[in-house]
Amino acid sequence: MGIPCHYALFELQPAFDVDLDMLSGRYRELARKVHPDRFADAGETEQRHAIERSANLNEAYQTLKSPSRRARYLLTLQGREMPLEATVQDPAFLMQQMHWREELEELHDEANIAGVAVFKARLKVAQQDLNDSFSRVWQDETQREQAERLVRRMQFLDKLSQEVRQLEERLDD
Repeated sequence: MGIPCHYALFELQPAFDVDLDMLSGRYRELARKVHPDRFADAGETEQRHAIERSANLNEAYQTLKSPSRRARYLLTLQGREMPLEATVQDPAFLMQQMHWREELEELHDEANIAGVAVFKARLKVAQQDLNDSFSRVWQDETQREQAERLVRRMQFLDKLSQEVRQLEERLDD
């Protein structure tokens, strides 16, 4: 029994732009149907299948609701497997990364909660710009290398956002 395409689970066509409200509604509906608790009185094989279906559904949902994971998945569907931690051959973006890291370190050293909020807002704008760029590039099959570069940037910003959230939590304590 092969694992179905994440998009097929939700009855969607593979695309970068996804209606997230529709996706989460469909996820809740499907999760109720495949939840392992519904199969508590079933045989062992059926219980195991329910757990697998539930795990596949959760993985598909987590992938499709995250722009960077969705973008990577789309490239994978086209046979463009990308390592999770790919080095970025992108000097301008490497400089930007260094600048962001230094700025975040300063905010940490100064325990500047207001500054962290401003940084977080700028980061959100940068993420949305990357999502918009990927959406445009994704439409053009001749731009797959650019799409991969954008995915790497998206992954970096995801990681940086996580660090910002952790810093916020530390400063709030």
